[in-house]
Amino acid sequence: MSKSFLKIIAGSRQGLNVPLPAREPLVIGRKQGELLLDDPLISGRHCQVQARGGEWVLTDLGSTNGTMVDGRLVREVTLRPGSEVQVGGTRLVLFVGAVEEPASVEEKAAPVGDTSANQADLAWLLDEELVELAGSGERTRTPADVIGQELRLPPGLNALVEVVAGQDTGKVFRFTRGNVNVGRRNGEVPLSDGEVSRRHSVIEVFGRDMIFLRDLGSTNGTYHNGRRVVSARLRSGDTVGIGKTVLKLQVTR
Repeated sequence: MSKSFLKIIAGSRQGLNVPLPAREPLVIGRKQGELLLDDPLISGRHCQVQARGGEWVLTDLGSTNGTMVDGRLVREVTLRPGSEVQVGGTRLVLFVGAVEEPASVEEKAAPVGDTSANQADLAWLLDEELVELAGSGERTRTPADVIGQELRLPPGLNALVEVVAGQDTGKVFRFTRGNVNVGRRNGEVPLSDGEVSRRHSVIEVFGRDMIFLRDLGSTNGTYHNGRRVVSARLRSGDTVGIGKTVLKLQVTR
């Protein structure tokens, strides 16, 4: 299985990354187990997470106060990347190893000559960047050509990221441009987290349904909904994990 871990995002050991062993179960408890949490609401042996059939399965071990996954009380459940586990006053999120999530063909931006719905989303960008219309003798440029340049936020689109876990919890960063850089005390989303690289990742907005996340060669990686990625397509409500920080994207129009 890919390298995976549980990140504690709330509780007495907030910020701790707990590697998940490939063969033996990871037991979480107050008195016994591989992850010990000093919380009277947690049972001596509370729950366990183990690999099964290429997935991570959480099992409650008959705890007194129960185990919650994504807001639901569970006995046994298969965890997905980004699942939030709550035991007592501690919340943990599952993060899994590096994979690339390139945009599929239909998710890629359409060229100027295309008559698909994406063309309307790109109209503002093409005008802003003075891209020649197809057939003018110049090579038609697509958003990939202008990713490194400043992008204007599409008209009428409002987007923000809220820090939902980490040192900057509660902070909200509203997008004022189409490419938003995330980094340690740097960029449009400056974070205090010491595990965030100075130029960690970038969120690029080409339209409401065309929002992309890219890692910028960061030391500790970028996670989309709990899964480590090089690039991924974002949707409103998705989470971005960097260092000990978790951001949540919200998009309105």
